[in-house]
Amino acid sequence: MILFLSGCWDVSEPQRMYYVHGVGVDFKDNKYEVYIQLINFADVAKSETPSPETTPSEIGHAKGDTMEEAIYNIYRSVDQEIFWGHMTYAIFTEEVLKSEHAISVIDSFLRFRETRYQIFAHCTKDSLEEILLITPLVNKPLTTSKLSSPLNTKALETFIEPVDLRSLIIGLNEPSHEVALSLVSINESWESKNEKPAKETSVNGSCILSKDGFKGTLKGNTARGTQWMLTKKNRGDITIQVDDSERDYLTLDLEKIDLDVKPIVKNNQVTFEIDIKFNATLNGFKTKVTSDEIRKGIIKKVKEEIKTTYEEGLKLNVDIYRLSEYLYRDKVKVWKKIENDGKIPLTKESISKINVNVNKVNPGRKTFEETIVE
Repeated sequence: MILFLSGCWDVSEPQRMYYVHGVGVDFKDNKYEVYIQLINFADVAKSETPSPETTPSEIGHAKGDTMEEAIYNIYRSVDQEIFWGHMTYAIFTEEVLKSEHAISVIDSFLRFRETRYQIFAHCTKDSLEEILLITPLVNKPLTTSKLSSPLNTKALETFIEPVDLRSLIIGLNEPSHEVALSLVSINESWESKNEKPAKETSVNGSCILSKDGFKGTLKGNTARGTQWMLTKKNRGDITIQVDDSERDYLTLDLEKIDLDVKPIVKNNQVTFEIDIKFNATLNGFKTKVTSDEIRKGIIKKVKEEIKTTYEEGLKLNVDIYRLSEYLYRDKVKVWKKIENDGKIPLTKESISKINVNVNKVNPGRKTFEETIVE
């Protein structure tokens, strides 16, 4: 009997499978369009001198009345089993997020037994096909791309906090039932021999998704305030004016080391006080400047960015900083009295105070004077 029980007759050999790396979902003319990116692991496990002939990935595309039907239409055009366990990201267009079935599309990825909760979720306004065909700079493998590994550049800057499916579920189930997905666009600021300009993916904003559907997007400068309101430590840049001069600017690296949001309740009216602490590093400048002047400029600019993003969120009826959740965690009885569908009423005056404290200003050298004197 032991002889009959031995063996691995039902095991699929690794070399006889295709591996899904990323998936894009679009919705056009009442049809779902699905793009599946199959990764070539020969390009991932490459030597120091990779072969330029290696194809990093292939893109499959199909349409259907449901997302699942489109995926099965892709199955009919492949010649090996497809394995989903290595899927790292999903990217959705605005059109599919605006559709009434946006939440069910996300739910489909969660219900499939081979997918994981660590899959990153992104949104875009650009062509999915073009985005999925983009390869990382200097011939790096696809596993290091911004879509599949968005935390790689966290040491440089955290403009928008990347969201995985686990965080997405939690965010949609907790007050204020809204989540900001990273907005991915195609950037053409790089050049190479083979293609001028070379294309690369870039994160320049966020798409706001609620349990009731798509709310809108925040792009560029209107989204900058979100980076200072992240609960985790993060790093970013800020450009300030010196002595209100129109010509002299300073760009500094800011490391946010602490954030505290306090709900203040008076006569059933709720306001919020925000306390943020930074360390700043000065990169370069054209004129003499003191640390006090730098602190003053940082405080002014950070407050402006936080207020701008908050007010842009109000225009979309979005609680962009999740202030409802802060009240829910701190004073749940008050939250229950004033909440409506998980959100509390917010106005421009709901943020009553923003305290910005710059602990240290590092000049990068030992002086706040110019290194090279004209």
